[in-house]
Amino acid sequence: MESPHASLFIKTPILFCFCFCFFLSTLSVYASTSTYSFPKESLPTKHGYLPVSPTSTSSIFYAFYEAQNSTLPLSQTPLLIWLQGGPGCSSMLGNLYELGPWRVTESLTLQPNPGAWNRIFGLLFLDSPIGTGFSMASTTQDIPTDQNAVAKHLFAAITGFIQLNPVFKHRPIYITGESYAGKYVPAIGYYILEKNAQLQVSQRVNLAGVAIGDGLTDPEIQVATHALNAYYVGLINERQKNELEKAQLEAVQLAQMGNWSEATDARNKVLTMLQDMTGLATLYDYTRKAPYQDDLVEKFLNIAEVKKALGINESFLYEICSEAVGAVLHADVMKSVKYMVEHLVRRSKVLLYQGQNDLRDGVVQTEAWVKTMKWEGIVEFLNAERKIWKLNGEVAGYVQNWKSLTNVVVLGAGHLLPADQAVNSQAMIEDWVLERGLFESVKDENVSKKSMKCHSSFLFPTTNAIMNLSRGETLEGEKEIYLTRRCASSVTSAETFEKKHLNFDWGGF
Repeated sequence: MESPHASLFIKTPILFCFCFCFFLSTLSVYASTSTYSFPKESLPTKHGYLPVSPTSTSSIFYAFYEAQNSTLPLSQTPLLIWLQGGPGCSSMLGNLYELGPWRVTESLTLQPNPGAWNRIFGLLFLDSPIGTGFSMASTTQDIPTDQNAVAKHLFAAITGFIQLNPVFKHRPIYITGESYAGKYVPAIGYYILEKNAQLQVSQRVNLAGVAIGDGLTDPEIQVATHALNAYYVGLINERQKNELEKAQLEAVQLAQMGNWSEATDARNKVLTMLQDMTGLATLYDYTRKAPYQDDLVEKFLNIAEVKKALGINESFLYEICSEAVGAVLHADVMKSVKYMVEHLVRRSKVLLYQGQNDLRDGVVQTEAWVKTMKWEGIVEFLNAERKIWKLNGEVAGYVQNWKSLTNVVVLGAGHLLPADQAVNSQAMIEDWVLERGLFESVKDENVSKKSMKCHSSFLFPTTNAIMNLSRGETLEGEKEIYLTRRCASSVTSAETFEKKHLNFDWGGF
């Protein structure tokens, strides 16, 4: 979820850590308290605060849930780390509304989530940057102003979490997130690889891959897609499309001139215009009749007994999204991190996934920047077959992959994809991590050399001010492949996973 100043989501001021003393005792809190709204069985396995610097009292709040039914020894069980978007939105939204083991209901109680991402993996939620959610910023000056600073704090939090228990040291780590985390995820992944190159083997973070859902990663290219996307979906007419394209061009030109704050304002104007033109309940899913109920999480986490169960002082005002954090990172919004993804795809696995119905950072926006990647495998990836992904006999979406890069489109989902398709998103993340079924890495021999052409499934403006995308040709001889999900046995998947991921060679970093 994004929360720039024109966001449709809730934005509330930050509470700084003049009350930090209330939280020092929660640095390594284990689940032990039972309340009505937050029953004992629904509490995180571990939660508390992780310092971001030895010279500051600022810290990142975390909630960790161990795997419910791991098929591997815990020392080898993959660990997923989830980052929310914004900038300034709390990962507890992802936890209690999307992919955590429990979901908040309209009656502000919890019910089990059948699509929880911690079914067979460990799952760690981090409220980042500091000042977000339950995280603490000692002053506004401590809040990061760019992705490198965000990543530096995250690295400190992740290494601090690993140090809490030696069993975490060798677990393969996958950084995941959605929306504005399309910048956080590549930034911390890139930072980890850079730090690993400077550290001894025993001190390195065991990064195995990154996953970005409906991400804002290359804003300059992505902002130029909204008009044509809405036009071909039938939501605006040609006159409106032309108006929107002029506004898009302004955002692009401002970004190219390095006027970052003004470029962010121009992008917000584009999204506001699109909202006004379409009259949709939300751009995050153009099929919805009402916006996502993210406010349920905010209401739930402000219940006194819930805060008590989490070791949070009852006077603390929890905010789903922080306007203060968003303001500090306002000038960062339009800056691209595509080069970080290009770096990561050469050294780890990368998953991109989008909900079919997202108009903000969805399928069209992602495809636009991916095809401009500078990566030696991009031609093969773009010409790889887009396979039909089925679950329980029904079409769940489409998978396209080559070597380390995988892209997934999930049907019947919007921006908050795990909230819309819980079980399918669970299957997606599990099969990608374990490389099962359609998510097995595709090699050279699986790509048709005959059909390797510069192509585009969507046509975008070709002015130099927007992007260097050429109008292409349709792939020749492309065939649909109908496959159902292959669920390997726990023994087979565990053996395969151990061979592929647990003997990682850090020599090239």
